[in-house]
Formats: sequence, structure tokens, C-alpha cells
Amino acid sequence: MANGEKRDYYEVLGVHRNASETEIKKAYRKHALRYHPDKNPGDKQSEEMFKEAGEAYEVLSDAQKRAQYDQFGHAGVGSGGFSSGPGFGAGSPFGDIFSDIFGDIFGGQQRGRGKRGDDLLYNLEISFEEAAFGVESKIDVPYNKRCGTCGGSGAKPGTDPKVCPTCRGAGQVRFQQGYFSMSRTCSQCGGEGRVVESPCPDCRGAGSTKDQKTIPVKIPAGVETGNRLKLGGEGGQGTKGGQNGDLYVAISVRRHSVFTREGNDVLCELPISFAQAAMGCELDVPTLEGSVPLKIPEGTQSGKVFRLRDKGIPALQGYGRGDQRIIIRVETPVNLNKRQKELLEEFAAISGEEFHPLRKNFFKKVMDIIS
Repeated sequence: MANGEKRDYYEVLGVHRNASETEIKKAYRKHALRYHPDKNPGDKQSEEMFKEAGEAYEVLSDAQKRAQYDQFGHAGVGSGGFSSGPGFGAGSPFGDIFSDIFGDIFGGQQRGRGKRGDDLLYNLEISFEEAAFGVESKIDVPYNKRCGTCGGSGAKPGTDPKVCPTCRGAGQVRFQQGYFSMSRTCSQCGGEGRVVESPCPDCRGAGSTKDQKTIPVKIPAGVETGNRLKLGGEGGQGTKGGQNGDLYVAISVRRHSVFTREGNDVLCELPISFAQAAMGCELDVPTLEGSVPLKIPEGTQSGKVFRLRDKGIPALQGYGRGDQRIIIRVETPVNLNKRQKELLEEFAAISGEEFHPLRKNFFKKVMDIIS
């Protein structure tokens, strides 16, 4: 076709003039797969459309050629054209499409293909109360971001990565194994098809730099140690149009000085004196929402459990709350003075078995066994 008859390259691929590199490549793949001669044998119109799409992609996928085309039109890129023809060679734009399709099947790494960012794991320690009722927090997460100096290419500004001399830009090298022709990822360029000869001074050729971002995190009520929260897309940044990775927040709950957890129930051990247990009393006991009065009846034994309904932890997935269980621990007095010992001895002397029903029952069972 003569220059005057050429269609606008953006129109050929059906993209806007400000389309990204990823959008241009995606549009070209669609056209190339649709009009490739192998899928349309003998169809001259499809063959022309295939060549036209290849010509447009060859110009618009190259930043320098695209800039010249945007300024001067077809005249700015000379005769241009899709010189490599409708094959699958390393120099053919359609070679990338062919490699992408079959690379997915065989698990190969392809040149120029977007790479998903890394998943990140953040260990977050929260208090017992925060785990019970939930909390909104902010965390600072280190991550790799695309280098702003080189735009992620890894090359020094003003320079471009060069075609890999080992694979000649294909991203793969072929070798013969028996009757089969095999291919593997190029070890020199890592499948990129290009190598950086003049590294970017900021990222040193990596294409990314270390950074830190602050992310709000909403911790739901009822979490416990070992739970993980997934924040989609908040992980490492993808390269070449690839998706960002995910951020996983691993929850760790600090020990509480008074409470322990069993399922959704909160357990609290309450120490009381011998006199309080024998005569009964009323005490203020702690809960997650402040103190409440608890009546201890006379004759309460150590190990007795009192239950406070709906004073436990909310269910993480569902409705309702657990209970709080108060476990009584009768404390034996220590470091008695002389007068205290005298009183206890007097108490023991006047006490009959009716004062100790558990003890009486125990020894009765022992006698039944040995008799």
C-alpha cells in the first residue's frame, strides 16, 4: 500500500492514542490471532489485515518509533512495515503471541510477559481486647515499587536494554534432544529477550526500588492467634503490566494478665480466702467490659465455676457471643503467726466431720475399697 492509503495505526489496532504498552500488545494479539494466515488459508483480505496489524504493532510497541509517528505520521517512520512476514520467527511480533499461548501450556517464561508481584506476609500483634472486639489499625509495609528513574526497564535513562546475544531476543534457546526440538528459558536474560548493558543508577538494573507504604487494616471482632487477613493487590508491585501481589496479615494476640480464651468463652480464675469461701461473700469480678458483682454462696469449694452469659468473645463468623467463666480458687493461708495458728487449731478441735462433707465422703469410699 502507498503511504497515502495507509490507515492510522491506532485505528488499525482499535486503541486510543494514549493507550498503554499493555493495551497495545493486547489489541495486537487479538488482531493477529484473528487474521493469521494459518487460520484463514487463501483469504487475501485476512492476510492484508494481518500484515497491517503487524506493521502497526511494530511501530507503536517501540517508544522511539511511536514518538516519531505521533509527531510526523507515516512519514516519520519511513517505509516502516512488518518486514518479517507472517511467520513465527524471533523477529516476528506474532512470535510473542505464539510463545505466550504455548508457554502457558508448557510453563515456560516468556519475553516481555507481565509478572505478578510477590505476595507479602505481615505479622501483626494485637491486644486481647482488640482481638475480642476488633480494631482499625495502620501498618507500614516495605515493598518493591517500579523505579521512577528508568520506568522499570532497569536501563540508565537515555539508553535502552539491548537484544540478548544468546537468544537473539526470543527469550528462549532451542536445543535438540533425540528426535525432538526442545526450548528452555534463556539463562542470560532470564526470558526477557533483552539485557541491560548500562544499569539505571537508582535501581542498579533491577527495575524496582525499595519503598514503604501505610495501609489501613480493619481487624474483625473475634480473631485469634493464627488467623490471617488477605488484602488483595496490596502486595509487591507487578512488572510489565502484571498484577500486584496480595498482602497477608497474620494475627498474633498478646497474653492477658487476667483472662484466657477457650473457644469464644473467656476464662478468669478468681482467688478467694478460706473465710470468704466458708461464709460466702459478694465480690466485683473483672470482665472485658468492666467489673460486675458476683455473689459467692457460703460453702463454695475451690474449682467451682460461675458463668456470666454473653460476656465472652463475639463469634468471628456468625452471630452471638461466648460466655465468661469464673473459676473459684480457694487460697490456703500462708505465713501464719502464732495467734492465727492457735485459732486454727481451736477451729480444728471443735470441727466435726459435718464441716467437711467432701473429706467425709472420700474416706468413706476408701474404706469401702479396702474392707
